[in-house]
Amino acid sequence: MTFQKPSHTFTKIHLKALRTKSFHILFSLSFTVFINTLGLAQDLPKNQTPILPKTENDSMRVSINIDSLMTPTATLKETDSIQQDTIPKKKDFLEAVVNYKAKDYVTLNQRLKQTTLYNEAEVYYQDMEIKAGVIVIDHNKNLVYAGRLKDSAGVYSQAPTFKQGANLVEPDSIIFNTETKKALIFNSRTEQSGGYIIADVTKKENDSVYFINRGKFTTSEDQDDPEFYFLMRKAKIVPNKKVVTGLTNMYIYNVPTPIGLPFAFFPLTKKQTSGILFPTFGQDSRRGYNLQNGGYYFAISDYVDLALYGDYYTNGSYGFRTETNYAVRYKFRGNLGIRYESLINSERGFPDYSKSSIYNIRWSHSQDAKANPSSRFSASVNLGSSKYYQESVNQMNASNFLNNTLSSSVSYSKSFTGEPQVNVSLTATHSQNTRTQQIDMTLPTFQGSVSRIFPFAPKVGTKKGIIDNINFQYNVNAQNRIRTTDSLFFKAEMFEDARVGVQQSIPISTNFKVFNHFSVSASTNFQENWTLNTIRKFYDPDENKVLKEDLTGFDSYRTYNFSTSIGTTIYGMFNLEKPGKDTKIKAIRHIMRPSISYNINPAFDEYYDSFDYITANGDLTRAEYSRFEESLYGAPNKNFSSAMGFSLGNNFEAKVRDRDSTKTEPKKIILLNNLNLSSSYNFAGDSLQWSPLRVSGGTQLLDNKMSVNFGMTLDPYALDNNNRRVDKFNINNGGSLFRLTSASMNLSYTLNSDSFSGRKEPDQRAIDESVLSGGRADDLFGKSQNFADQRLGDEDRDRSKEEKSEFYNFTIPWSLRVAWAVNYSNSARQNEISSNSLMFSGDIDLTPRWTVGVSSGYDFKNQGFTYTQLRFERDLMSWRMNFSWIPFSERSSWNFFIGIKSSLLKDIKYDKQRSPDKRL
Repeated sequence: MTFQKPSHTFTKIHLKALRTKSFHILFSLSFTVFINTLGLAQDLPKNQTPILPKTENDSMRVSINIDSLMTPTATLKETDSIQQDTIPKKKDFLEAVVNYKAKDYVTLNQRLKQTTLYNEAEVYYQDMEIKAGVIVIDHNKNLVYAGRLKDSAGVYSQAPTFKQGANLVEPDSIIFNTETKKALIFNSRTEQSGGYIIADVTKKENDSVYFINRGKFTTSEDQDDPEFYFLMRKAKIVPNKKVVTGLTNMYIYNVPTPIGLPFAFFPLTKKQTSGILFPTFGQDSRRGYNLQNGGYYFAISDYVDLALYGDYYTNGSYGFRTETNYAVRYKFRGNLGIRYESLINSERGFPDYSKSSIYNIRWSHSQDAKANPSSRFSASVNLGSSKYYQESVNQMNASNFLNNTLSSSVSYSKSFTGEPQVNVSLTATHSQNTRTQQIDMTLPTFQGSVSRIFPFAPKVGTKKGIIDNINFQYNVNAQNRIRTTDSLFFKAEMFEDARVGVQQSIPISTNFKVFNHFSVSASTNFQENWTLNTIRKFYDPDENKVLKEDLTGFDSYRTYNFSTSIGTTIYGMFNLEKPGKDTKIKAIRHIMRPSISYNINPAFDEYYDSFDYITANGDLTRAEYSRFEESLYGAPNKNFSSAMGFSLGNNFEAKVRDRDSTKTEPKKIILLNNLNLSSSYNFAGDSLQWSPLRVSGGTQLLDNKMSVNFGMTLDPYALDNNNRRVDKFNINNGGSLFRLTSASMNLSYTLNSDSFSGRKEPDQRAIDESVLSGGRADDLFGKSQNFADQRLGDEDRDRSKEEKSEFYNFTIPWSLRVAWAVNYSNSARQNEISSNSLMFSGDIDLTPRWTVGVSSGYDFKNQGFTYTQLRFERDLMSWRMNFSWIPFSERSSWNFFIGIKSSLLKDIKYDKQRSPDKRL
């Protein structure tokens, strides 16, 4: 019996009312087939499509032979519907409504016992969806076939698709035996843990084991024409667990290579798993052959991991490091790295033989802002040996040796809401100069404050007048400061010269307006300092010199001061637009912010002592000192100061005609962002009452792409013959009104190809390994180029959204960053440029996959190039190739790397480098 349904209608079959066994078998088998074949079948070569069994309404011939999958058809014994059976009936396999349709016809052939859905056949059951050109079920042989349609020209179309939930499979054809649960899958494709398996014929043994013949394993996105693959002659697949294969070797664009193994094991998993990290083989001119970055990766949990790395050199040098990342969503995230290297130079017995140990500790921790609004914990640690970045042979960023400072900070802060609010914080800091090897630490620093209290403010309404705005607060700062050297770090001696102190302050201030245009503020500050470190100086006649004695014990001193200021803002507009003329510059606006301040600092000479001593000439002289001068917060002020300060801030803006003729309003541009002048006069001073005039300014040019900052110091006093300042104005000494003592200018410029395309540049900067290690955020000192260790993450550029152009040279992406700094010094008539250097860095994409970059600079004072790095990168789709070259300097070296991007095959790589030569 044959019937057809229109393509726009569905036939619904309710399982309870189903009387024909063919329908029951049809949908049972359809469901079973695709449940068991999910994840392996995708495209099938055109030359391996099985021939469809013949039906009454089709002229295609039958030629199917899968005897190894078949079993005899079970005989169904009919029973009397009245007969009572004590065995409970099984629950129907299908428990919901099945929807199906086909564009041409749905055929039920009782003689051949076949059910056929032809042309755009579709079956829907619960969350399962089957679509194919044709679906045929042979009830005699217990076989189910889903495949494509073939037209008169031999072109195949309507490849089968199976969708269940979010899973989608697109096989070419499948033959499935419903009793043995075995299947033949032709030209199957499956994605496993980022890798793709393509096989001509796949035999499904059961739900968890598959066998393939001449399969391809690749990570290429182009499955039709992969740029590389591993040819597996015979292989066994356990989905999401492993692939075990016999003889296999790599093919690059279908060309065999000698890279192969007699057998191979590919682990497959979608979860984070532990495993061995294969080392990189290399050679160092100073330490011989080496193995680097070998170790083991521990997938501890979904929140934390751990990687252990080790290095070994044939001259006896070795090193190890640990890297761990942790994160809890909506709470915090961070990473910790500990590195240690034991380095041997030359050979034992030679005069240049040396052995040293270096280490480095990095820790970064950040808390989600919404995790706990009232408390916060953060850490940024970078400490270790001062010579680590200069001597390390296996560091993450080669350009960090230019950085002279290592710094760290670990802090915890807590706020207690209320009236008033109380804030407390505990901080440990570290600052290290890698040249002098001096280390300054605070272990710890405690800070506490009480928010402003307005005792006379009205309970309702705004605060007006001098009385209402009177406020005070309380601040406390306690520190344990340590100054040591690199050699004493982490030793008991580093705590011998520790300085401990507590500083408490109560500032009282108020503000109000006079004449409606002038803002007046007044404040006084009371401060009390506690210390446990004081000194005593005395003259020893026996040794004929001044000695110093360190004292321990509690001591304190108190200070206070007063200050007030008045300021206003003045706006000036210069209208340059003339009637009847369309001038380019419409107007210039000048904003001035003058301010005058007055400060009084009393003299606290009661905290000073004196002693007599005999000079080398035999004269008796008296010297004064304060027992607090070497305490944590220093000695109090000895000299009375009554000074008035002057400052003037300027801002210049212009309104110009917009280039866009459709705009009716003029465009506002900034001519000078700020121009500040400041000086002061000390009424209590006996001489040199005027302080130098300081001028600073800055602006943005070229659509805010160029930043310009400048500054200078102008001294009104003259110099004597010994180049010392004297109490005589320079103009009265035959000079100009001011004497230029110092000046500086900094210029930075950023430009890229997007600057001319009208697109807005992204306002973001990736924090790379260089920043985490204390380097620069930009790449003016070079980029991190450590190719030997790329297991912890991919930094591949996403090219999927890039527009492809046949004429690529029309829009070549490029970028340029330039920074220029010059400093002038003339404080003692030296009249010289103390420093003058230009740094630049740029990248250009010659082709969509070729990138060339350079970072360099020139020192005009010393007439030489600064640190220079050349970079070449080739995107090979599934592979990455990098070459980094430092052509000169004491760090002259190069590094070449080529390897597979996918984390599944990252150990398949080649890395070759030449380390910097040892300089005598």
